[in-house]
Amino acid sequence: MKRLVGVALGVLTAIGGFLDIGDIVTNAVVGSRFGMALVWVIPVGVLGICLFANMAGRVAAVSGRATFEIIRERLGARWAVVNLGASFFINLMTLTAEIGGIALALQLASGIGPLMWVPVAAFAVWLVIWRVRFSIMENVAGIVGLSLIVFAVAVFLLKPDWGALAHAAVLPAIPDTESLPVYWYYAIAIFGAAMTPYEVFFFSSGAVEEGWTVKDLARSRMNVLVGFPLGGILSIAIAALATITLLPQQIQVESLSQVALPVAEAGGKLAVAFLIVGLVAATFGAALETTLSSGYTLAQFFGWSWGKFRRPAAAARFHLVMIISLFVGAMILATGVDPILVTEYSVVFSAIALPLTYLPILIVSNDPEYMGERVNTRKVNAVAQIYLVIILAASLSAIPLMVITGAGQ
Repeated sequence: MKRLVGVALGVLTAIGGFLDIGDIVTNAVVGSRFGMALVWVIPVGVLGICLFANMAGRVAAVSGRATFEIIRERLGARWAVVNLGASFFINLMTLTAEIGGIALALQLASGIGPLMWVPVAAFAVWLVIWRVRFSIMENVAGIVGLSLIVFAVAVFLLKPDWGALAHAAVLPAIPDTESLPVYWYYAIAIFGAAMTPYEVFFFSSGAVEEGWTVKDLARSRMNVLVGFPLGGILSIAIAALATITLLPQQIQVESLSQVALPVAEAGGKLAVAFLIVGLVAATFGAALETTLSSGYTLAQFFGWSWGKFRRPAAAARFHLVMIISLFVGAMILATGVDPILVTEYSVVFSAIALPLTYLPILIVSNDPEYMGERVNTRKVNAVAQIYLVIILAASLSAIPLMVITGAGQ
């Protein structure tokens, strides 16, 4: 039973991190336009986030310190401030998207416009962070978020041609209506959504919140190997649903309600009810993670007191940063900007910032001064170096492809 409880951090990270509004929308958009032709990117992203999240968790367990604290100390203030600026900006964009995602999910449930739900969502996130214990927060958000398994159930209920789906995934072909630059633009978007930087910052800081030590390394691996692959499976299910139901009708996903259409077709009102509960939990969990990550990054960089394990009065600047971040995100959405549009841009900009996040983690996890005998193995470093090449290619290609394709239009 303790092991099941121990994976709660990984489940929360998967449901509220890997499978956040960015993944849900991006995979549905891709499925409705390209079918299964881009599904191969999802396992590539899953393996990458598992690789680096495990490093970040190991660093936290061995050193007892969060990744961003060590990054500043190891790389120096000049390099770390570049990392800080990029990470905080991307995190704020993602937080804005997640607040918008909560509002859109509540709109599905109530029929009330998302603008009315934005302040409610922001206040609820702040209230949970302010008053609810970390362990309760992660368990509730993770368990309720498992309602999104309805995506996978819906695929089976639709009884698709499994051979055709597998063939399209293994031998991808670009539809005649799409171009090669647009194809690669969305490949980068899926990759960026899978490896969003805040995931590893939250995972690392969460390990410190829970007091992990070397004895918890097995628990860290379990969290990674359960949480992120689960999010990846559900991401594939979302793309498959859009492929089965939306692509043949040439319906391109432009709203969260369209993401729900295949689920409604497969399982009716009951399935949609589970979906709405899961969407609220997933976006709320991601909003919690990104809000906490905004406080983690700044507090750890400047050496402030931080953590939910401390009373708010003992970590006042940490909590103030989170309040300001929530307020800024809500104000951006109050201008009437489309949350889906914010989401689509946030995952692409996440891809741009990937080298600044994952190269320092690789450097620190190989430093015996912090890790002792727990440095990376040669095999881990070999795979990590391959991923650094992929990450750098995605980062350098994102802006040119965004300009050439008009952001995937």
